[in-house]
Amino acid sequence: MSLTDLSLPNIDTQQFQLPDLSVLGQEASTHKPRILLLYGSLRERSFSRLVVEESARLLIAMGAEIKIFNPHGLPLPDGDDVEHPKVQELRELVTWSEGQVWCSPERHGAMTGVMKSQIDWIPLSLGAVRPTQGKTLAVMQVCGGSQSFNAVNQLRILGRWMRMLTIPNQSSVAKAFNEFDDNNRMLPSPYYNRIVDVLEELMKFTLLTRDNSAYLTNRYSERVETAEQLMARVNQSAL
Repeated sequence: MSLTDLSLPNIDTQQFQLPDLSVLGQEASTHKPRILLLYGSLRERSFSRLVVEESARLLIAMGAEIKIFNPHGLPLPDGDDVEHPKVQELRELVTWSEGQVWCSPERHGAMTGVMKSQIDWIPLSLGAVRPTQGKTLAVMQVCGGSQSFNAVNQLRILGRWMRMLTIPNQSSVAKAFNEFDDNNRMLPSPYYNRIVDVLEELMKFTLLTRDNSAYLTNRYSERVETAEQLMARVNQSAL
């Protein structure tokens, strides 16, 4: 197959940009990668929380600054005003973060309502800022029975919807109640090793993309739309 007509009559040539590797070569940030961790259960012995706490220890050892959001007291989406202190706390942490870890139990073949409520309180935009766009994401789940991937698959969909860079690796811990000792520390196992893999990959992707996320998520369609809006404002002001 050969193309004889290479014209692009539908393209706005002023907004059409060629990918440029040199733009990605800017000076790298030197501060510790900022990672926010969310878990999806309110139980006193929550295995998703224990996985998140174990993940936090690993991330600190890898050089990250971490914060864990406690979902206790977070109202249901639309059940309270956005000025609720827990909602504001969550949104501030999301804005602060450069990467995130989401870990949910699987309940009835899906993520929990606690997990979904946290994500539903995160807006796609806060004023002119998209708080999750271009930030890295690692997804994990804990299972009460045999290993499943329903929750992480759903979390991937949400990560894409929130315009996040979800890393390829993921973790699913089967029969999580068998994977922790009496001090709530995770036992050595292939599941633990996979969590190390996931967090190592998250850190690498965060270091690689955090200074370039604005460029990586700069979209032609949005540039065209912005140009059209600007043109409309200019023409209106000239009337």
